Amino acid sequence: MATYIVLMNYTDKGIQTVRESPARFTASKEKARSFGCEVKAFYLTTGSYDIVEVIDAPDDLSIAKLTLAVGSGGNVRTTTMRAFSEAEFKSIVQSLP
Repeated sequence: MATYIVLMNYTDKGIQTVRESPARFTASKEKARSFGCEVKAFYLTTGSYDIVEVIDAPDDLSIAKLTLAVGSGGNVRTTTMRAFSEAEFKSIVQSLP
């Protein structure tokens, strides 16, 4: 499984219905499982992004399907980044020519 950091911002629609967001998050965890993904961590944040999630996914296609499905609800916009663990980082650096 690969790890992804998903940064989210509420849309106007999403912030207007913010009281419903805990239920939406529960539903999004179920949707994640349906794509073979697992939400490992969730954070409500301050600053440039409203929400940060750490998600494990089997591949790029699965995370793309998940973020498109979640985003299509119109409540959040997402920015997704592949994250490498410390062990993966060390392996990448050691393999450099």
